[in-house]
Amino acid sequence: MPSHAAVDTVAAADENWQTLLRTAIRSPEELFAFLELSGPQIAALDPATNEFQLLVPRGFAARMRKRDPDDPLLRQVIPLRKEREQVAGFDYDPLRELPLTRGGLIRKYAGRALLVTTAACPVHCRYCFRRHFPYSEHTAAREDWRSAVEDLGSATDVSEVILSGGDPLSLSNRRLTELVQKLESIEHVRTLRIHSRFPIVLPERIDSGLLHLLTDSRLETVMVMHCNHAQEIDESTAAALRALRSTGAMLLNQSVLLRGVNDDTAALCSLSRRLLAAGALPYYLHELDPVAGAAHFQVPRQRGFELIEGMRRALPGYLVPRFVREVPEELSKTILI
Repeated sequence: MPSHAAVDTVAAADENWQTLLRTAIRSPEELFAFLELSGPQIAALDPATNEFQLLVPRGFAARMRKRDPDDPLLRQVIPLRKEREQVAGFDYDPLRELPLTRGGLIRKYAGRALLVTTAACPVHCRYCFRRHFPYSEHTAAREDWRSAVEDLGSATDVSEVILSGGDPLSLSNRRLTELVQKLESIEHVRTLRIHSRFPIVLPERIDSGLLHLLTDSRLETVMVMHCNHAQEIDESTAAALRALRSTGAMLLNQSVLLRGVNDDTAALCSLSRRLLAAGALPYYLHELDPVAGAAHFQVPRQRGFELIEGMRRALPGYLVPRFVREVPEELSKTILI
């Protein structure tokens, strides 16, 4: 069971996270007003109406610097006119996932399978590699998990199931419990990996119901968070991560190397140190996936090599993430350095 201290820390969140998500900021104009940005600052950002709508929890927006159009958190979420530019090599299915998807289940790696659990996320990151994914056709929840669970039951080589999306923690605790119980019934499944942005952008989601679910499961749990900048981690985030650790879950972080956000050695070192202080280890630093609309975030690979070398000079080895890229149809991540 989670410690009493951990449960006390999140007790107030039990009835809050869904309300907080419903009241999130959903337009650039509202975000600009919240951040007290002026006309010239807004013009410099060059925002645009976009079919991939803005979504930012107010708690995450509160970590952004007021009156600063170059804030690294703002840069991750504000839609820009540059997203409409067509750039060679950047397309709608950059990882070629659709041919591998059946009933919301994606089989790419040996021994592992990924479940697309939901289309919903707590924040819309402008560089998201699934921003164009046809969720209405390829979400496991459409058939109450039935097709995916049947396929997993017959795939005896699969020992680890990865919950992805969207964000799997967008599901209620009731729905998550239903899914986890179905996975627990598959004897050869031993590990549950959850990829989520919630602990970072809306830490109130880490409520006592979720903590009990993770603690009580027979499955070994790995929580892979997504945090790109140290500024994203405040005390509420750190408290949520401590609560997750109390369940026995392993906490890892993956980041994306983003121009104007974290393409700086000092920024990446600060992130690694703050993750460690909150109880998580840096795992991957991803090269940007070439998804249509995100080319303006691209950082040259050589610059990535330089950043990792700079981190190696400044940090112990366990705080230096592996610099990787995802290559379609490869059987694992490609480690660049």
